[in-house]
Amino acid sequence: MVHVDDNQPSARTQISLTTCVLPHPTVDQTIQQTSMTGVAYDTLMLKHQCLCGNYTSHPEHAGRIQSIWSRLQECGLLNKCERIRGRKASLEEIQLVHSEHHSLLYGTSPLNRQKLDPRKILDSALHKPFSLLPCGGLGVDSDTIWNELHSSGAARMAVGCVIELASKVVSGELKNGFAIVRPPGHHAEESTAMGFCFFNSVAITAKYLRDKLNIGKILIVDLDVHHGNGTQQAFYSDPSILYVSLHRYDEGNFFPGSGAPNEVGSGPGEGYNINIAWTGGLDPPMGDVEYLTAFRTVIMPITSEFNPDFVLVSAGFDVVEGHESPLGGYKVTAQCMYYFFLKKICVLTLF
Repeated sequence: MVHVDDNQPSARTQISLTTCVLPHPTVDQTIQQTSMTGVAYDTLMLKHQCLCGNYTSHPEHAGRIQSIWSRLQECGLLNKCERIRGRKASLEEIQLVHSEHHSLLYGTSPLNRQKLDPRKILDSALHKPFSLLPCGGLGVDSDTIWNELHSSGAARMAVGCVIELASKVVSGELKNGFAIVRPPGHHAEESTAMGFCFFNSVAITAKYLRDKLNIGKILIVDLDVHHGNGTQQAFYSDPSILYVSLHRYDEGNFFPGSGAPNEVGSGPGEGYNINIAWTGGLDPPMGDVEYLTAFRTVIMPITSEFNPDFVLVSAGFDVVEGHESPLGGYKVTAQCMYYFFLKKICVLTLF
């Protein structure tokens, strides 16, 4: 369930590049009768590329998920998993987290706009925030590229893959699952695209599980080296969804600048937003000892008390050694990531 990035350039965030879904057995007793792990992937997501055609200047590119898929094939792991057919998330599903304007802006292309209300599309078209990048392509910002023909479809497919995977786990068809998707999502806020992210796949899936499939309590563990500002925003006052993030913070000086330890939620959600915010820069960089200590002394006790019905893991691997600053800088080993998934997070879900 864990991918070691095979020297591919790391993106600022990889939260939705890989997403794990792990249920608590109380969701459906039939879950205990299957041992299959699902893998969700679709080649449509490879088409999300900068118009400049030069991948070397864009760390978030198709090679990131291609390398994962190839490695799973080489190791023979795909033959041991159930391959899940992806689909594009509907605009209605995206609007579980994002505003209507945001969903239309980033969820439609010239090929599918004609199917929608012309008045809504006109309003959306008047507020396009895209700008010309130095490379010659278009982008929301200097990092977050946009392809008018393909980016919307890829972004919706990323969300749909995670929803489909999670739904099959809930139904008992799968024991757990792993979504290999891009563009990523945890920086995407209600009405803002940033940090390579357009739609918050994990947040949308969490709300889908709660609102459509009646899952009571959901835990989201965010392992990406960057804080998931969008995910935090979506559930900041929600006591039914516990968000736990371990990330490089450096007193707010590391992208995206959010995720301080005192950001604990508000109103009924107070105490259900937990930020383990590392500071001190890279002298020395955080590694296995710090992360294992955080899991043993903070995350496991809190989440065990919360007793979630379902677990979503935002599995960004830019915390792993080899991802240099400013896209990473920490020294967590692949073996430690394996321990998190199979010894800690899965223990939490009683597997």
